[in-house]
Amino acid sequence: MKPAELSVFPMGEKNEAYARYFVGQSYLNMLSTSDVVIGNVTFEPGCRNNWHIHRAAKGGGQILLCTAGRGWYQEWGKPAQELGPGDVVNIRVSVKHWHGAAKDSWFAHLAVEVPGDETANEWLEAVSDEEYSHLK
Repeated sequence: MKPAELSVFPMGEKNEAYARYFVGQSYLNMLSTSDVVIGNVTFEPGCRNNWHIHRAAKGGGQILLCTAGRGWYQEWGKPAQELGPGDVVNIRVSVKHWHGAAKDSWFAHLAVEVPGDETANEWLEAVSDEEYSHLK
């Protein structure tokens, strides 16, 4: 079942603007673009974003509020964590990480950008198929 059928937040359109930073198809619906930026990100089965880092001179980071399906979050050098509806992930500034759907499930989360000074995302290499294939 697609998260669009499970979540109260609309799935949005294909995430073409950031497609080069994802393996597979994602969808994006911006829920808030002022003060606190919040996007509803939906991943088709097997879709994940590249390794990336949230940078900021002060404050910053990201919070993931998982709303539907089953997915993964992994910090560099640590084991991946399985995610499901109701899970919350606090991502500190300068932590290399990725997140996305499980191979067999759609996944959706609200991505909350923690306000900060001079914030930016540093997009890095894709999560390899070999790395990803080990996740159940």
